[in-house]
Amino acid sequence: MSTARSHDGRSAIVTGGASGIGRAVATMLAEEGAVVAVVDRDEALLRETCEIIEAGGGRARALAADVTDLEALSEIAATIETTTGSLDVLVTSAGIQRYGDVVETSLAEWNEVFSVNVTGVFTAAKATLPSLRRSGSGAIVVVSSVQAYVAQNRVAAYSASKGALNALTRAMAIDEASHGVRVNSVSPGSVDTPMLHASAERFARRGTGTAAELLQDWGRAHPLGRLASPRDVAAVVSFLASDAAAFVTGEDVRVDGGLLAVVPVVLPSERG
Repeated sequence: MSTARSHDGRSAIVTGGASGIGRAVATMLAEEGAVVAVVDRDEALLRETCEIIEAGGGRARALAADVTDLEALSEIAATIETTTGSLDVLVTSAGIQRYGDVVETSLAEWNEVFSVNVTGVFTAAKATLPSLRRSGSGAIVVVSSVQAYVAQNRVAAYSASKGALNALTRAMAIDEASHGVRVNSVSPGSVDTPMLHASAERFARRGTGTAAELLQDWGRAHPLGRLASPRDVAAVVSFLASDAAAFVTGEDVRVDGGLLAVVPVVLPSERG
């Protein structure tokens, strides 16, 4: 029986890879055989992530950098291509959340969200695309959100940034098709990550229930009845980055437990 893994012999860069979805993606790509460069600003979490990967038999490099630093990301891409022979995959998972409607949101907060969530993806793609084009089977997977399609109260900057990512994904997919690079995105629903826990703690302090109760409520809002795990999302990212998805580009895959499929009107049960 074959023991080949879907990313054997490949190398990948994962931005925002030190925690949450990014850590799960980096870990899964390494489990599937890739050499993974984990990029993040948090050096302590970077080391922890790489230790987890290496303890599982994977290969990883911890590389501290800001996703808006084009020079640093270009150096990382060149180093990975030189040391491994190719750069095959970019996954952009770095992101931040700020709350507020348009009146409440300061210009500085708006610019901060777009700098990380949108410019960070543009910069990472710009830095890596020359190498990805040379790969022969390059792939980019952008981590977006269901909030590219729908919005909650007071998420003006975040929702707008995720809508921009889906548009950028489509534009890059068209531009890069002739170079053999596929570009797709994933739009998760609520995922059990440190970012979501921070949001729950924030709203729990306002007397709307404990953080644990809020997380349960948010999970129950999905037809599958729970929050996504980071690995739920990582599995889809790994597929889109692999040769199994060789004819998939320009797509956004909703990893949302049915959240956007449901109409929030509950009909009376016909069961006796």
